[in-house]
Amino acid sequence: MSEQDMMNEQPRRDTLHGVGVSPGRVIAPLVHMAPAVSEPPEDEALEGDAETATDRLKAAALAVKAGLKERAARARSESAAEVLKATALMAGDKALVKNASKLVTEQRLSPERALWQAATAYADQMRAMGGYMAERAADIEDVRARIVAELRGEDAPGVPQRREPFVLTAEDLAPADTAVLDPDVVVALVTASGGPQSHTAILARNLGLPAVVAVEGVLDVAGEAPVFVDGAAGTVVVAPGETEQEAVRAWQRASEQLASFAGRGALSDATVVPLLANVGTGDDARAAAEAGAEGVGLLRTEFCFLGRDSEPTVEEQADAYTEVFEAFPGRKVVVRTLDAGADKPLPFLTDATEPNPALGVRGYRTDWTTPGVLERQLEAIAVAKQRSTADVWVMAPMIATVGEAARFHDLVVAAGLKVSGVMVETPAAAITAEQILERVDFVSLGTNDLTQYTMAADRMLGSLADLNSPWQPAVLRMIQATARGAAQASERGGEHKNVGVCGEAAADPALAVVLVGLGVDTLSMSPRSLAAVSAVLARVDAAEARRLAELALHATSAQEAKEAVRAELPVLADLGL
Repeated sequence: MSEQDMMNEQPRRDTLHGVGVSPGRVIAPLVHMAPAVSEPPEDEALEGDAETATDRLKAAALAVKAGLKERAARARSESAAEVLKATALMAGDKALVKNASKLVTEQRLSPERALWQAATAYADQMRAMGGYMAERAADIEDVRARIVAELRGEDAPGVPQRREPFVLTAEDLAPADTAVLDPDVVVALVTASGGPQSHTAILARNLGLPAVVAVEGVLDVAGEAPVFVDGAAGTVVVAPGETEQEAVRAWQRASEQLASFAGRGALSDATVVPLLANVGTGDDARAAAEAGAEGVGLLRTEFCFLGRDSEPTVEEQADAYTEVFEAFPGRKVVVRTLDAGADKPLPFLTDATEPNPALGVRGYRTDWTTPGVLERQLEAIAVAKQRSTADVWVMAPMIATVGEAARFHDLVVAAGLKVSGVMVETPAAAITAEQILERVDFVSLGTNDLTQYTMAADRMLGSLADLNSPWQPAVLRMIQATARGAAQASERGGEHKNVGVCGEAAADPALAVVLVGLGVDTLSMSPRSLAAVSAVLARVDAAEARRLAELALHATSAQEAKEAVRAELPVLADLGL
């Protein structure tokens, strides 16, 4: 073989850029997601009688629903289980099967074609709504493919089954796929689309997988080509060399340093910054406690409701909350009441026909249209609190006015609970934080939603990833306004009003320093992020944190803010973060 032929057989070295969403460095072969299920021909006609065909449709949908629920039971995290349960609920949507059956009987279409057509119309309708509902269209298309594969007797689409470690790439990954990834085999994720708050990004962080999204050109890379993935820098290098191999070795050394969290977050001057965990179930809470979390900064209560056609009973909810509380005896557990709506629709609570669900009836607002659900949930939380010694705080999501905060406080008190708070996810709540905190005891910043509402950018869209960064100076100013409002309310009332962050921003070690410098008291994150955040905070004092916060505030872009702060924190390079 000639030298030229040998060169032609080697993968061409190239560096691709995207948005890093989960840190880590690996080198492994790139493997593309299996081909999608093919669309049935438009004229694929019914063979046999319509009744038998519609029975097959119903059976296939139920089989897919059951399979997804089984995968939810095997999911490695509660957030993954929640996604799978929601997708299973879509697979069991009676309206979808009914519309497909109608096409079988009235237009004599094959059940495969009828289901494809009905699901496509449903997905197109959701995509046209924009916002969160547009993101759910991909989930419907995933369900569509799975039911058609079931009808055909084919394997469902999904992650390639291999024994050797590999980097998985795709246009984007369906929640049902990312939710059951084996991190011992799939060692990194790279997608051509998706945003920093997409399901892929969030689940990758929960699994501790390096991940880069919105990588242009990655689908053109030959399968099996060796690639280097840097989930912090957002780079993918095809045909990596010694430089990349050393970077992987450095990451492995750094990971050993970050293998555990001592259980106390603090700055170098001994300023205490409690580091809490975001959890969804008792299993999550126990794992967080084992990881050293000082408490729970966000208990997502949706896990009790997703995948159900009816509201869980007070006792069912109380049992679930008790499991979490028992994992943190005597320590703080912040419970977020049901955050339904938008990307978490519930058939008994939310309206799927809203033209813009991200700006519609979601979170606390569902109590306007379906009163009673919130009060029963608060009752369940109070029951669970009586069974444990946990220090239970309760907060409402999607608060925009002082009046909403005041009413929620009254509901909390009426339920026999002592500490009330609200999520700051809207600019309205940020700029009225002082008045809000005259009515409630604390606030917690949901930086994912606060970013998308401040920047008017759908957080699920890869094309808006730059706008959707919590490093945006405008978002940082919203956080600053919240902290200032809390300080003023504390001074006026003579009692400290705690400001926490429970959005994804808290898991970024560099941004965590900025958040503390802006006046944030506590940080809550995935348990996997605790050690890294703790290690970086321990290298700076309060004055340095404030200086870096000012540096970020006066930047003119998210990228400028991030680069300016990172340049002042050499510990990040030392730890490979």
